Amino acid sequence: MKCLIAVIGPTAVGKTKLALFLSQKFNGEIINADSRQVYSFMDIGTAKPSTTDRKLIPHHLIDVVNPDEPFSLALYKDLAIKAIEDIQIRGKFPFLVGGTGLYIWSIIEGWMIPEVPPNIEFRKQLENIAAKEGTGDLFQKLKSVDPVAAAKIMPSNLRRIIRALEIHQSTGTPPSQLWQKKLPPFSTLIIGLTTHRQTLYNMIDSRVDEMINNGLVDEIRSLIAMGYSLDLPSMSGIGYRQIGKFLQNETSLSEATQQIKNETHKFARRQYTWFHLDDNRIHWFDICGNILAPINNLVENFLKRN
Repeated sequence: MKCLIAVIGPTAVGKTKLALFLSQKFNGEIINADSRQVYSFMDIGTAKPSTTDRKLIPHHLIDVVNPDEPFSLALYKDLAIKAIEDIQIRGKFPFLVGGTGLYIWSIIEGWMIPEVPPNIEFRKQLENIAAKEGTGDLFQKLKSVDPVAAAKIMPSNLRRIIRALEIHQSTGTPPSQLWQKKLPPFSTLIIGLTTHRQTLYNMIDSRVDEMINNGLVDEIRSLIAMGYSLDLPSMSGIGYRQIGKFLQNETSLSEATQQIKNETHKFARRQYTWFHLDDNRIHWFDICGNILAPINNLVENFLKRN
């Protein structure tokens, strides 16, 4: 049977390092499941795998679009499925790696995503409302028409709030009722990495400091010089908007750096709403322990069974 191995967990926990190890050991290729790494020129702030790592193991769905080009869940799922099938046809094993729960579960659970074309005028109306009043009212509106969809969307994620309301406006049906599932034609093993909360926060803070030292400010300055607005959805990610404010003289670099750390802590907590520690589909491993041997055995046994 065809197989897929997913490596999931919160940001900065070590998913990329594990995926590289497993891909080398088991003749695999990596499919990105991080919603920001699909954008070109956004390398440091999205913690993309290094050029060396990408030469060592083929990576898919990285640098798919420019920062000012639209990218949707439907497009991601289509590209990811094609990559998975291509890897399997070539006799190799696909590793789905990332922390974007929406992307991960759309593949593993086989979401049938509503085919509703963009309504530019409707989107602009809602964007104008958000610009004047914030995202709170729009999020409450979504909760009133579809509490199930609202529970899966962060209140600050304007783009996804608008998309859900757009689907409802176009179809007259709550978006969650259109999220049908069709199990994919492959067997899946899900490996989850986790650790104690404070340990994770320390790892996040170290990564943020490393990003700053490696040139995050210059990366964002370069993006602006290339004509990419800070108002773009791609630039709304953690790190980019905080450094953007620094470049606009709205805050200091030290304050922006601390804001990035704080927001990333919050983001990591939200990721656990997608990846539940009591989800029996996920084989969880605490990175503070000796995990390589048991994970190696788990993958070996999975591949033997399939």
